[in-house]
Order: sequence, then structure tokens, then C-alpha cells
Amino acid sequence: MATAALLATDRRLHQAAGLFHALSDETRLAVLEMLRGGERCVCELQDELDAAQSRLSFHLKVLKEAGLVRDRKEGRWSYYSLVPETLAVAHDVVRQLATEGRGRRHLKVLGACCA
Repeated sequence: MATAALLATDRRLHQAAGLFHALSDETRLAVLEMLRGGERCVCELQDELDAAQSRLSFHLKVLKEAGLVRDRKEGRWSYYSLVPETLAVAHDVVRQLATEGRGRRHLKVLGACCA
């Protein structure tokens, strides 16, 4: 889908809202930063973040539901990695929002805009 039409559908709006919700928490951003170096075991994430298992599970669930991370099981351990394609969607949404108004008539800050 072209960038200009990225937010054109309700489904795309819902996806963008989910992405930005997932990106709106410091712990989740820290998890994503840690995963930039490659796949990590959940126990490594928990140790480095000094996070309770239940708290980390909640944040990983939010990231996974947004499509920002994927997991795989190996024995009793879970490993997490980034989903670069979803990060690219978030990037494209931000670029669209930053450039969409160019060339359009801007509303006046003071005074009536629809006089």
C-alpha cells in the first residue's frame, strides 16, 4: 500500500493506534532496544530490565499483539525478536503524518478559520 494511503482505512488506523500504544511505554521501548541486537531469551530480558515476570509478560504481550515482536519456544524457554516489517509500518505512518499537510492550506491559529 502506498504511503499516501497508509491511514486511509479503518484497519490501518486501528493498526497504527496499536503500534503507537505499544511504543508509548518506556519498558516496551527498552525491550525493543535490547532486541535490536538480535533474538533474546525472556530470562535475559527479565534480568537486564530487573522486571517481575508478570510485568514483563504483560509488556511482551502488548508488543506481540502490535506485531512488533515475535516469539518462539525452545524447550521451556521463550525467545523474542523484532519484526522489522512492522517497525517499517510505524516509520511510514510517522513520515505520512509529517508530510501530509505540505502543500495544503493551513488553518489560521488566530481568528476564525471558516468565516
